[in-house]
Amino acid sequence: MFGIGELTILLLVIVAVLAVKRLPDLMRSAGKAARILKSEKRALKDEDGDRTQPSPRVIRGETTGRDTP
Repeated sequence: MFGIGELTILLLVIVAVLAVKRLPDLMRSAGKAARILKSEKRALKDEDGDRTQPSPRVIRGETTGRDTP
């Protein structure tokens, strides 16, 4: 019979042959999903850690004007 190593190589060859055209899109969507999960995890960690004193949320790409006295 086949061992784990042989089955892994066989699976990789099958994926490479059948999904050559779709593989870049699949990897791109997997990367996006990983980034989303990482940012949600970070947001939950920040939310749980600062229950007594909430910190201001910073949204990248937006600027605010300064209040001058």
